[in-house]
Amino acid sequence: MRSLPSRAFVFCAVLTGSFAAAAQQMPGDPAAGKKKTTSCQTCHGRNGMAVLPEAPNLAGQPEIYLAKALKDYRSGKRENEMMSVMAQALSDQDIADLAAWYSSLEIQLKPKP
Repeated sequence: MRSLPSRAFVFCAVLTGSFAAAAQQMPGDPAAGKKKTTSCQTCHGRNGMAVLPEAPNLAGQPEIYLAKALKDYRSGKRENEMMSVMAQALSDQDIADLAAWYSSLEIQLKPKP
């Protein structure tokens, strides 16, 4: 059994590595991302609010989450019939730009009637 200090060290090392990987993500350009959304709009809507019930809303999602999801679809780590095909054509810069655009969109929640 590991002692508490060893577990704390391992946890800190993993956490530091996660932050380092996130910091290395290339910066996205929201304006460029907006221009790249043409094929996304069919399912995810013009401003990231889904028009199909099975498609998620992208507006306001965290940039790092969106980028990871797209990279996972592209690599096959995450699977969805449509997204796996769509993500194949995306470069790392495309992904960064799309993630920057969708995360920059503000959403408003409506109370239930």
